[in-house]
Amino acid sequence: MKRFYIILLIAGILFPALLHSQTIDTLRTGRIQDTLRTTPYGEKKPEPLVLVAPPDTTVKSSEANELAKGDIIKTGLSFGPLPIIAFDNDKGLQYGALLNIYNFGDGSWYPIPKSQWYFEISRFTKGSQLYTISYDNRTLIPGVRLSSALQMTRDKALDFYGFNGYESFYDSSLETGFYRMDRRVITFKVDFTGLLKGNLYWKAGYHFSHFKTGAFEGENYTLPTTLFEVYKNRGVIPEEQADGGISSAIRVGLMYDSRDFEAAPSKGIWAEANLVYAPKFLGTSVGYTKYNLMFRHYVPIAKDKLVFAFRLNYQGFLGKDPAFYVLPYDIYLGPGYDKEGFGGYRTVRGLMRGRIQGTRIGYFNTELRWRFVSFQLWKQNIAFALSGFFDGARVFKGFDLSALEPVIYDAPQNPDETQFYFRYLSGKKERFHLSAGGGIRFIMNRNFIVAFEYGKAFDAQDNSKGAFYINTGFLF
Repeated sequence: MKRFYIILLIAGILFPALLHSQTIDTLRTGRIQDTLRTTPYGEKKPEPLVLVAPPDTTVKSSEANELAKGDIIKTGLSFGPLPIIAFDNDKGLQYGALLNIYNFGDGSWYPIPKSQWYFEISRFTKGSQLYTISYDNRTLIPGVRLSSALQMTRDKALDFYGFNGYESFYDSSLETGFYRMDRRVITFKVDFTGLLKGNLYWKAGYHFSHFKTGAFEGENYTLPTTLFEVYKNRGVIPEEQADGGISSAIRVGLMYDSRDFEAAPSKGIWAEANLVYAPKFLGTSVGYTKYNLMFRHYVPIAKDKLVFAFRLNYQGFLGKDPAFYVLPYDIYLGPGYDKEGFGGYRTVRGLMRGRIQGTRIGYFNTELRWRFVSFQLWKQNIAFALSGFFDGARVFKGFDLSALEPVIYDAPQNPDETQFYFRYLSGKKERFHLSAGGGIRFIMNRNFIVAFEYGKAFDAQDNSKGAFYINTGFLF
């Protein structure tokens, strides 16, 4: 059955994806690209020269010809409607539909789109739903890149393994529902990116999220309680936070970006320092301040064919503990969205989603990427790439669990919960959570990438089984 889904996915990519795209059946020869000049490339002038915000990548003129050498130049609007048939080990089989709309203008910006719309409606067999509308534009505001999105996620069975990593013991013999909760999140964001000097950029934006949280209510769930309810009853999750709340935040940051291409870099450094300020006077239920430091490096071994890439991240909250529902988010400014759940496809592959939650967290990803074949098919530029990875993460400062300490000496308030207390309180000292694996990627027109990956955690406390993913893009 999995083989059928994979074949159907690739068929959906190759045949209906770009039926309406406009192309020029000539190969790039001597055309010059230079996003640093913030103007369109090339010598022809079908469009007026306007200031164009540099993307979160820079294509230097000396490298541009090699980057798109042999490609068919895409022009105008390129429509990519696709059925969604994907798989996430934590969420199950994903099904739905998406639409990518790329605007390449007169082709002088190819392979970088001048603007892009993205629409998605999808569901997962383990109870999750996702609805997304996003818009990214480099020309609307002179010298500034605009990135906006509206997203709604619903998880009827969201993974919840407790706080502080290995300090919360995971018992795989319990019914799955014990480590589940209910959550709905509506998020709106608008971010702006502009060039300061050279490869240094500023970022600023506003993000609003409304969280609705509650206990898991599975029809066939037979245990008397869940870990979420235990935390709520003991006061680890305060009563006023248990039903959710609002995060209304201003975000600012600095970015250094010398990548040669955004979707699939082969060289350069991509580093960020971001700050989130969510005070109560903006409407935030529990005010907080968070920082996020990230460093990514792409090292070419054989030009753009073989690349070693790694990512380092350290982030945390300043002052008192924030509301529990804002913990499991890896924050971003610019294109894309906050990545939810430390553990899983978007952060540490092979680990269970949400396995790592704390007030200060660090993680790393290392990956070797080999683009072993490139060719043209039906006027599309096609490539395949193999990869192998080694990932890890840990909590450096834990969430406050002091409310659980009396359980060791006193009887719990709810006798039905007795059998569960010592299971999750008998966790070990926190250390790095490690995993490794590999995968293959299908790449079309250098921007649309479908990934098939498998990861395995080193410790059964993080995932007693391997994790398989079918998703889009590179992890970073």
